[in-house]
Amino acid sequence: MKKGENLLLGTILLLFFMLWFPLGQHEFLIDHWMKIGVYAAPFLLIGSFSFWKENELPMVTPNFRIIALMMLLAYIMHQFEEHWIDLCGNYYAFYAHNNNFIRSVLGETDTSINPLSKTSVFVINTSLVWLLGFLSIWRSPKQLFPFFAMAGIILVNGLVHVLSTLVNWEYNPGLFTSVVVFIPLYFWTLRQTRNYVGDYKAHVFYGLIWAFQEHVIMVGGLLLANWYHVIPEYLYWIALVIWTIVPLAILRKGHSN
Repeated sequence: MKKGENLLLGTILLLFFMLWFPLGQHEFLIDHWMKIGVYAAPFLLIGSFSFWKENELPMVTPNFRIIALMMLLAYIMHQFEEHWIDLCGNYYAFYAHNNNFIRSVLGETDTSINPLSKTSVFVINTSLVWLLGFLSIWRSPKQLFPFFAMAGIILVNGLVHVLSTLVNWEYNPGLFTSVVVFIPLYFWTLRQTRNYVGDYKAHVFYGLIWAFQEHVIMVGGLLLANWYHVIPEYLYWIALVIWTIVPLAILRKGHSN
């Protein structure tokens, strides 16, 4: 592994250690983590370009790392609408909206019961989105499954928002960025990369399968932990992190010209 890649990996590990290890920041992060992502976005963009140029990392056509960065930044935009301020001006609207939905599906009338905790929202978004996004940037173009897993989660999540609107015929937090950013970005990504990836269809297919199963784990694990109380919530969080790292162990083949 090159010196520059070691530095990038070390930076990623340090970042998530500081996010997840209890250093007295928990109460602040569970309410304000999405703001950190939004404020970090321009610095992430500038720093990433500077880092790549300085270390002379190889450029390919297309540049998978730049596209992976674009996907991460797009998801940070999506998290702004979902968890900071939605189009109706509501703060942390996704948390309230999804708990209302879960209670209605399960027939629960007690509005004080919230199966989706804010800590779970924090772990879901920092593992299944931020961590996966950083891994896709780090491993591209040598290993592209994390890249296509990130693309898959963008499409699947976007379609879930659209489907929810079609079923309930109402706005849900994240719908706007799903339609305007996520779905167009996914198909643009496929168009940019389809001629440069060996086993391209397999990468796309398994990326979508990973993203679909991720949603199953996300919802199923949440219910097992916070509704049926079969497992402690921390095991649910660990499962999310493990599922995020799984892409590093499969489909190791990278791009081909």
